[in-house]
Amino acid sequence: MDKSSSQRLPPLKRNWWLKHRFFKLYMLREATVLPLLFFTLCLLAGMVALLQGAESWQGWIAFMGFPTVLVLNLLALAASLFHAATFFVLFPRVMPLRIAGHSLPDKAIVAGQWAGVVAVALLFFWLFGRA
Repeated sequence: MDKSSSQRLPPLKRNWWLKHRFFKLYMLREATVLPLLFFTLCLLAGMVALLQGAESWQGWIAFMGFPTVLVLNLLALAASLFHAATFFVLFPRVMPLRIAGHSLPDKAIVAGQWAGVVAVALLFFWLFGRA
């Protein structure tokens, strides 16, 4: 059946996604990239400052101590944890794991992922926390 332009559906409004909880959470998850972008740019600026010498490095350290930057970095941490949590819940549905012909329960997969996050964090603190 050939649809003419008069039979097409009306265009969606810009805020159509605000009417559905699923789409609100999806948009929130996608928006987590913004604070993470700020965090990544801060790290990149720190590497450039390190290459430019001690004075530049000290300026970067001072910049990172500003309350606004600290709040934005805490927001980036929260966004990263929210992104990880939603990914971990989604992962068993996308890629179910089987061992010896039996599927692992979704909760076990998610718990294993969080255990991995904790293990990496503990390793990080052990390696770099003694400064």
